[in-house]
Amino acid sequence: MTLHAFLTMPETAEPAMNFYTEVFTDTKINRIERIPAGMPYTPEHMTGKVLNGELSLQGEIIYFMDMDTEQAPELSWGVSLYVDFETETEFDQAFDALSENGNVMMGPEPVANFRKVAWIVDKFGVTWQLVWA
Repeated sequence: MTLHAFLTMPETAEPAMNFYTEVFTDTKINRIERIPAGMPYTPEHMTGKVLNGELSLQGEIIYFMDMDTEQAPELSWGVSLYVDFETETEFDQAFDALSENGNVMMGPEPVANFRKVAWIVDKFGVTWQLVWA
């Protein structure tokens, strides 16, 4: 069994995927399948948007899909992507990029045995927990 995150985005999947390739080292878009014209139950303006996108973030696969903004589920901080960093520099770079035009819910600050922890909702509505142990 393999577990992956699957993010349903309100017509922002491709910009989000591109953004994450800039934020995190060793991150790339493996593939993007586009919504074809005339796809059943799909508004015509969604043609060409992401049907199934695959992002490799430092070896971990995250899937993305676009959905019409009126139908897309609301992203919530109740579910987050948790990232452990090996260096403070990597932590700081990710924090700076993800927090720009986003919402810092906590940190960065030391918590328990962790040197730095931050909780951020980025500009796409995705929640991240960043940890430098």
